Amino acid sequence: MTKILITGALGQIGTELIVPLNNQYGQKNIIISDINKNPKDIETNQYIDLDVTDIAKFENIVKTNEITHIIHNAAILSATGENNPELALKVNNQGFENALSISKEYGCTILSPSSIAVFGETTPKINAPDDTIMRPNTMYGITKLWNELLGEYYFNKWGVDYRALRYPGIISYKTKPGGGTTDYAIDIFHKAILNQTFNCFISSETVLPMMYMPDCVNATLDFMKVPNEQLKRRVYNVSSFEISPSILTTEIKKYYPNFKINYDIDYRQNIAENWPNSLDDSNARNDWNWSPKYNINLMSKDMIEKLKQIYEI
Repeated sequence: MTKILITGALGQIGTELIVPLNNQYGQKNIIISDINKNPKDIETNQYIDLDVTDIAKFENIVKTNEITHIIHNAAILSATGENNPELALKVNNQGFENALSISKEYGCTILSPSSIAVFGETTPKINAPDDTIMRPNTMYGITKLWNELLGEYYFNKWGVDYRALRYPGIISYKTKPGGGTTDYAIDIFHKAILNQTFNCFISSETVLPMMYMPDCVNATLDFMKVPNEQLKRRVYNVSSFEISPSILTTEIKKYYPNFKINYDIDYRQNIAENWPNSLDDSNARNDWNWSPKYNINLMSKDMIEKLKQIYEI
């Protein structure tokens, strides 16, 4: 029987995985955890507060609940990590190492997201491949690259079924921006819906790869189910489309012609400039049939429709 533990389950991706996982595997088989001791809006699944750096509690949860799969989402993101690099180093590295060692001990599959943050200024800007020069310049990127290498080591050394998807920026409507450099692409929709001017922290022509949350969820669920012997690598790029603030503004103005955007560039511009403009995800498409459903037009239409419902506009 498949029993899944989600760490960092209250984050952007974790919150959106819960319902589809419940539908596929049964609510009683999905345990959600995060560092928050008193979460709101968790009414269905068993919830356990967990600091992933606490290996004893982490292991006890896996052992007691006979967990077969760990979706390890707990992490400090890029912008937040630059403001508190010591915390990012501790949570992202120690937490991941704990998840790996527990997976080794109990035979769990571990699926832990990676990020475009693993790339750096010497990475090819266009269609960055799975295997390329990676010299990240943020603590988040450094820890995620270390996660990838350590996960591959555990696979090669002990056969731990480690898997990672290298996500681009993820756009979603259910959670507010949470400390990522690409989160401008979420906040901009909220400001448009509320008829507010948006102050963007990266420049108008900074192009980054993106993905809409429904595609992110589908990629995660599909990747988790691929037979191990079918995978030709442990880490895969996935992406859907590329946008800049100016491209996204043009799209939003189709719905809100009077929408206004200002530019107040900060340290996140330097982070974004070191990431590729687009990703080559051909290996994912060839090896396990990855195929996104949303482009910028479909994403924008759905984001606006969903946010209007949330704001009751």
